[in-house]
Amino acid sequence: MEQPYYEKIGSEEKVFRFCYDKHLPLMTKGPTGCGKSRFIEYMAYHLKRPLITVSCNEDTTAVDLLGRYTIKAGDTVWQDGPLTRAVREGAILYLDEIVEAREDVIVAIHSLTDHRRELFLDAQNENIKAKDEFMMVVSFNPGYQKSFKELKTSTRQRFVALDFEYPKPKTEALIVAKESNIDSNKAKALVKVAQKIRAMNELGISSPISTRLLVNAAKLIESGLEDRLACSVSISRCLSDDSEVTQAIDDLIALYI
Repeated sequence: MEQPYYEKIGSEEKVFRFCYDKHLPLMTKGPTGCGKSRFIEYMAYHLKRPLITVSCNEDTTAVDLLGRYTIKAGDTVWQDGPLTRAVREGAILYLDEIVEAREDVIVAIHSLTDHRRELFLDAQNENIKAKDEFMMVVSFNPGYQKSFKELKTSTRQRFVALDFEYPKPKTEALIVAKESNIDSNKAKALVKVAQKIRAMNELGISSPISTRLLVNAAKLIESGLEDRLACSVSISRCLSDDSEVTQAIDDLIALYI
Protein backbone atom coordinates (compact mmCIF):
# COMPACT_ATOMS: atom_id res chain seq x y z
CA MET A 1 0.00 0.00 0.00
CA GLU A 2 1.31 3.44 -0.93
CA GLN A 3 1.76 5.89 1.94
CA PRO A 4 -1.15 8.34 2.05
CA TYR A 5 -0.09 11.96 1.60
CA TYR A 6 -0.83 14.12 4.63
CA GLU A 7 0.58 17.45 5.85
CA LYS A 8 0.65 17.71 9.63
CA ILE A 9 -0.96 20.87 11.02
CA GLY A 10 -0.26 20.47 14.73
CA SER A 11 0.03 17.78 17.38
CA GLU A 12 -2.64 15.50 15.90
CA GLU A 13 -0.20 12.64 15.18
CA LYS A 14 1.16 12.66 18.72
CA VAL A 15 -2.35 12.65 20.22
CA PHE A 16 -3.44 9.80 17.96
CA ARG A 17 -0.46 7.65 18.92
CA PHE A 18 -1.05 8.21 22.65
CA CYS A 19 -4.73 7.29 22.25
CA TYR A 20 -3.76 4.16 20.33
CA ASP A 21 -1.24 3.10 22.98
CA LYS A 22 -3.67 3.77 25.86
CA HIS A 23 -6.72 2.17 24.17
CA LEU A 24 -8.66 5.43 24.11
CA PRO A 25 -11.32 6.13 21.46
CA LEU A 26 -10.74 9.26 19.40
CA MET A 27 -13.16 11.80 17.94
CA THR A 28 -12.10 14.07 15.09
CA LYS A 29 -14.15 17.23 14.60
CA GLY A 30 -14.04 19.65 11.73
CA PRO A 31 -15.65 20.90 8.52
CA THR A 32 -16.05 18.70 5.48
CA GLY A 33 -13.01 18.22 3.27
CA CYS A 34 -10.44 19.51 5.76
CA GLY A 35 -8.37 16.31 5.94
CA LYS A 36 -9.90 14.23 8.75
CA SER A 37 -10.28 11.05 6.73
CA ARG A 38 -6.88 11.40 5.09
CA PHE A 39 -5.31 11.80 8.54
CA ILE A 40 -6.89 8.54 9.74
CA GLU A 41 -5.60 6.73 6.64
CA TYR A 42 -2.15 8.20 7.26
CA MET A 43 -2.08 7.03 10.88
CA ALA A 44 -3.36 3.53 10.05
CA TYR A 45 -0.56 3.22 7.50
CA HIS A 46 2.13 4.26 9.99
CA LEU A 47 0.75 2.05 12.76
CA LYS A 48 0.59 -0.83 10.28
CA ARG A 49 -3.02 -1.61 11.15
CA PRO A 50 -5.88 -2.42 8.79
CA LEU A 51 -8.40 0.39 8.49
CA ILE A 52 -12.13 -0.34 8.27
CA THR A 53 -14.14 2.73 7.31
CA VAL A 54 -17.91 3.14 7.57
CA SER A 55 -19.53 6.22 6.05
CA CYS A 56 -22.53 6.71 8.31
CA ASN A 57 -25.89 7.97 7.09
CA GLU A 58 -29.45 8.15 8.35
CA ASP A 59 -30.04 4.54 7.29
CA THR A 60 -26.98 3.13 9.11
CA THR A 61 -28.18 0.77 11.85
CA ALA A 62 -26.49 -1.32 14.53
CA VAL A 63 -27.21 -4.45 12.48
CA ASP A 64 -25.21 -2.95 9.58
CA LEU A 65 -22.21 -2.64 11.88
CA LEU A 66 -22.59 -5.79 13.98
CA GLY A 67 -23.55 -8.31 11.31
CA ARG A 68 -26.49 -10.46 10.27
CA TYR A 69 -27.52 -13.91 9.19
CA THR A 70 -27.44 -14.51 5.45
CA ILE A 71 -28.29 -17.36 3.12
CA LYS A 72 -25.36 -19.06 1.37
CA ALA A 73 -25.72 -22.21 -0.70
CA GLY A 74 -29.02 -22.89 1.01
CA ASP A 75 -27.56 -22.58 4.51
CA THR A 76 -28.10 -19.82 7.06
CA VAL A 77 -24.73 -18.41 8.11
CA TRP A 78 -23.63 -15.53 10.28
CA GLN A 79 -21.70 -12.70 8.59
CA ASP A 80 -19.75 -10.25 10.74
CA GLY A 81 -20.34 -6.57 10.11
CA PRO A 82 -17.46 -4.04 9.93
CA LEU A 83 -17.55 -3.25 13.65
CA THR A 84 -17.36 -6.91 14.63
CA ARG A 85 -14.57 -7.59 12.12
CA ALA A 86 -12.55 -4.66 13.46
CA VAL A 87 -12.89 -5.90 17.04
CA ARG A 88 -11.88 -9.46 16.11
CA GLU A 89 -8.97 -8.42 13.86
CA GLY A 90 -7.58 -5.57 15.95
CA ALA A 91 -8.21 -3.06 13.19
CA ILE A 92 -8.76 0.68 13.38
CA LEU A 93 -12.48 1.31 12.92
CA TYR A 94 -13.37 4.69 11.47
CA LEU A 95 -17.02 5.79 11.71
CA ASP A 96 -17.22 8.82 9.45
CA GLU A 97 -19.99 11.34 10.25
CA ILE A 98 -21.12 9.33 13.27
CA VAL A 99 -23.85 11.85 14.06
CA GLU A 100 -25.72 10.79 10.92
CA ALA A 101 -26.18 7.20 12.15
CA ARG A 102 -29.22 6.00 14.07
CA GLU A 103 -29.29 6.00 17.86
CA ASP A 104 -28.93 2.21 18.08
CA VAL A 105 -25.46 2.55 16.52
CA ILE A 106 -24.37 4.80 19.38
CA VAL A 107 -25.73 2.30 21.90
CA ALA A 108 -23.91 -0.56 20.16
CA ILE A 109 -20.48 1.09 20.45
CA HIS A 110 -20.77 2.21 24.09
CA SER A 111 -19.12 -0.87 25.58
CA LEU A 112 -16.18 -0.40 23.20
CA THR A 113 -15.58 3.18 24.28
CA ASP A 114 -14.93 2.61 27.97
CA HIS A 115 -12.82 0.32 30.15
CA ARG A 116 -14.70 -2.80 28.99
CA ARG A 117 -13.56 -2.66 25.35
CA GLU A 118 -15.92 -5.47 24.49
CA LEU A 119 -18.75 -6.14 22.11
CA PHE A 120 -21.82 -8.25 22.79
CA LEU A 121 -23.50 -9.93 19.82
CA ASP A 122 -27.03 -10.64 20.97
CA ALA A 123 -27.84 -12.63 17.82
CA GLN A 124 -24.86 -14.92 18.50
CA ASN A 125 -24.99 -14.77 22.30
CA GLU A 126 -21.28 -13.96 22.08
CA ASN A 127 -19.16 -11.52 24.02
CA ILE A 128 -16.01 -10.40 22.13
CA LYS A 129 -13.09 -8.72 23.87
CA ALA A 130 -11.37 -6.26 21.57
CA LYS A 131 -7.78 -7.03 20.67
CA ASP A 132 -5.15 -4.66 22.03
CA GLU A 133 -4.61 -3.21 18.56
CA PHE A 134 -8.28 -2.28 18.10
CA MET A 135 -9.03 1.44 18.07
CA MET A 136 -12.25 3.29 17.46
CA VAL A 137 -12.18 6.65 15.68
CA VAL A 138 -15.24 8.71 14.81
CA SER A 139 -15.66 11.99 12.98
CA PHE A 140 -18.35 14.58 12.65
CA ASN A 141 -18.85 18.10 11.43
CA PRO A 142 -19.92 20.33 14.35
CA GLY A 143 -22.63 22.78 13.39
CA TYR A 144 -23.68 20.95 10.22
CA GLN A 145 -27.48 20.87 10.26
CA LYS A 146 -27.07 21.87 13.87
CA SER A 147 -30.74 22.39 14.50
CA PHE A 148 -31.42 18.77 13.50
CA LYS A 149 -28.57 16.61 14.75
CA GLU A 150 -25.88 16.82 17.38
CA LEU A 151 -23.75 14.29 19.21
CA LYS A 152 -25.01 13.82 22.76
CA THR A 153 -22.79 15.07 25.57
CA SER A 154 -22.85 11.62 27.19
CA THR A 155 -21.41 10.16 23.99
CA ARG A 156 -18.88 12.94 23.37
CA GLN A 157 -17.40 12.44 26.83
CA ARG A 158 -16.40 8.89 25.94
CA PHE A 159 -13.82 10.18 23.45
CA VAL A 160 -10.62 12.15 23.28
CA ALA A 161 -11.28 14.98 20.81
CA LEU A 162 -9.13 16.50 18.06
CA ASP A 163 -10.26 19.70 16.35
CA PHE A 164 -9.51 20.10 12.65
CA GLU A 165 -9.78 23.27 10.61
CA TYR A 166 -8.82 24.13 7.08
CA PRO A 167 -5.01 24.45 6.88
CA LYS A 168 -3.27 27.80 7.01
CA PRO A 169 -2.85 29.32 3.52
CA LYS A 170 0.76 28.30 3.06
CA THR A 171 0.07 24.70 4.06
CA GLU A 172 -3.16 24.54 2.06
CA ALA A 173 -1.37 25.77 -1.07
CA LEU A 174 1.30 23.11 -0.53
CA ILE A 175 -1.41 20.42 -0.24
CA VAL A 176 -3.20 21.61 -3.38
CA ALA A 177 0.05 21.67 -5.36
CA LYS A 178 1.19 18.28 -4.06
CA GLU A 179 -2.14 16.55 -4.70
CA SER A 180 -2.60 17.90 -8.22
CA ASN A 181 0.92 18.67 -9.52
CA ILE A 182 -0.31 22.15 -10.37
CA ASP A 183 2.05 25.13 -10.46
CA SER A 184 2.61 26.53 -6.96
CA ASN A 185 1.51 30.04 -7.97
CA LYS A 186 -1.81 28.72 -9.26
CA ALA A 187 -2.22 26.72 -6.07
CA LYS A 188 -1.71 29.89 -4.05
CA ALA A 189 -4.29 31.70 -6.20
CA LEU A 190 -6.85 28.96 -5.57
CA VAL A 191 -6.24 29.17 -1.83
CA LYS A 192 -6.68 32.94 -2.00
CA VAL A 193 -10.09 32.39 -3.63
CA ALA A 194 -11.01 29.94 -0.88
CA GLN A 195 -10.04 32.42 1.83
CA LYS A 196 -12.24 35.08 0.29
CA ILE A 197 -15.22 32.74 -0.11
CA ARG A 198 -14.92 31.51 3.48
CA ALA A 199 -15.04 35.10 4.68
CA MET A 200 -18.16 35.98 2.67
CA ASN A 201 -20.89 35.04 5.14
CA GLU A 202 -23.42 36.99 3.08
CA LEU A 203 -23.35 34.26 0.42
CA GLY A 204 -25.29 32.00 2.76
CA ILE A 205 -23.37 28.87 1.78
CA SER A 206 -24.33 26.02 4.10
CA SER A 207 -20.93 24.33 3.92
CA PRO A 208 -17.70 26.30 3.37
CA ILE A 209 -15.38 25.62 0.46
CA SER A 210 -13.16 22.67 1.31
CA THR A 211 -9.56 21.88 0.49
CA ARG A 212 -10.96 18.91 -1.44
CA LEU A 213 -12.76 21.25 -3.87
CA LEU A 214 -9.55 23.20 -4.42
CA VAL A 215 -7.70 20.00 -5.25
CA ASN A 216 -10.44 19.02 -7.72
CA ALA A 217 -10.16 22.40 -9.45
CA ALA A 218 -6.38 22.15 -9.52
CA LYS A 219 -6.49 18.68 -11.08
CA LEU A 220 -8.78 19.93 -13.84
CA ILE A 221 -6.55 22.94 -14.49
CA GLU A 222 -3.42 20.80 -14.52
CA SER A 223 -5.05 18.43 -17.01
CA GLY A 224 -5.65 21.30 -19.44
CA LEU A 225 -9.18 22.56 -18.76
CA GLU A 226 -9.45 26.35 -18.88
CA ASP A 227 -8.68 27.78 -15.44
CA ARG A 228 -11.93 29.66 -14.82
CA LEU A 229 -14.11 26.91 -16.27
CA ALA A 230 -12.35 24.39 -14.03
CA CYS A 231 -13.05 26.58 -11.01
CA SER A 232 -16.65 27.16 -12.02
CA VAL A 233 -17.57 23.48 -12.34
CA SER A 234 -15.58 22.27 -9.33
CA ILE A 235 -16.13 25.19 -6.93
CA SER A 236 -19.01 27.56 -7.77
CA ARG A 237 -21.50 24.93 -8.94
CA CYS A 238 -20.60 22.62 -6.07
CA LEU A 239 -21.13 25.26 -3.40
CA SER A 240 -24.57 26.48 -4.48
CA ASP A 241 -27.49 26.03 -6.87
CA ASP A 242 -28.48 29.69 -6.55
CA SER A 243 -27.55 31.46 -9.79
CA GLU A 244 -26.84 34.75 -8.00
CA VAL A 245 -24.50 33.05 -5.53
CA THR A 246 -22.67 31.07 -8.21
CA GLN A 247 -22.27 34.25 -10.28
CA ALA A 248 -20.84 36.08 -7.26
CA ILE A 249 -18.34 33.26 -6.74
CA ASP A 250 -17.46 33.21 -10.44
CA ASP A 251 -16.84 36.97 -10.30
CA LEU A 252 -14.57 36.50 -7.31
CA ILE A 253 -12.69 33.72 -9.06
CA ALA A 254 -12.15 35.99 -12.06
CA LEU A 255 -10.30 38.45 -9.81
CA TYR A 256 -7.64 35.91 -8.85
CA ILE A 257 -7.57 33.19 -11.50
